[in-house]
Amino acid sequence: MDEGRLKTKGTGIPTRGARSLGEALAQCQRLGMRLSRQRRFILELLWETGEHLSAKEIYDRLRQGGKDIGHTSVYQNLDALAANGIVERLDRADGCLYGSISDWHSHVRCEDTGRIFDVLDAVLPPDLVARVEAQTHTQIYGYRIEFLATEKLPEQ
Repeated sequence: MDEGRLKTKGTGIPTRGARSLGEALAQCQRLGMRLSRQRRFILELLWETGEHLSAKEIYDRLRQGGKDIGHTSVYQNLDALAANGIVERLDRADGCLYGSISDWHSHVRCEDTGRIFDVLDAVLPPDLVARVEAQTHTQIYGYRIEFLATEKLPEQ
């Protein structure tokens, strides 16, 4: 079972997301999305850094790396990639962050640094999922867990 995805039939759950740059590029092609130079720059940056970045950070890093890309192009490409499940979009009060792994997974958010870390193997016990379904009268088809953390100081 994919982390966070429960086995279901016919629920219209999107297919497994991209877990590598190669998978992301292949998904773009399968969906008929043009692999423009700018789109490739964005995908390569997200997979090389492994970080969750804002559109502005993506733009700044690409420009610092000598890539010819405009603000509008970054925003439009990120919107298209996120809408098609190729990159992850995390909506936050201070704006969106984008990450490379679009498959079901969880996160650790460090309150001290603001960094977000991907957790690929956080699986809830089936009896807990069943209890939540019973309490809410719903059928859960997936979940994402957000762990809140502070920086761990080095041991002295």
